[in-house]
Amino acid sequence: MYARLIFSNQHSKHKIYSKYLGIKFGNNVRILHYPRWGSEPFLIEIGDNVTITRGVSFVNHDGGVALFRDEFKGLNSFGKIKVGNNVFIGINTIILPNVVIGDNVVIGAGTIVNKNIVSNVVAAGIPARIIKNIEEYKTDKLKESTLINDIEDRKSQILNIFK
Repeated sequence: MYARLIFSNQHSKHKIYSKYLGIKFGNNVRILHYPRWGSEPFLIEIGDNVTITRGVSFVNHDGGVALFRDEFKGLNSFGKIKVGNNVFIGINTIILPNVVIGDNVVIGAGTIVNKNIVSNVVAAGIPARIIKNIEEYKTDKLKESTLINDIEDRKSQILNIFK
């Protein structure tokens, strides 16, 4: 599996994870680098048009219950994780068990998602909280962003902005 991942691109990694780990993926999933899928990856479901960036962790168990295993042999605590459609998950985000992330959501870098996130919002922080709705985010980003249509000349276009 690891050799296949090394030679795969960001648009095909999900097929390998699905085959070997049992994760359910929708269409047009982009995976940058190598996420951490937790000990029960088959409890994870990712929707359509999702980007998962570097260092994202999906934690679908609570290992802390190990403290009680002397008293309750075999005790385990698991939870599903579901990510909706049109979701961007920022660098080093941690998603905890029993979380549902709605559709049209941006999760900011370094966020810890410990509860459900409704659709059409930007959420960030530790723990995650709603920062703004997705329309406000779009308006803000359109004001401060740059359109770069010539991929061949990307670097010089970016450097010209910061002169």
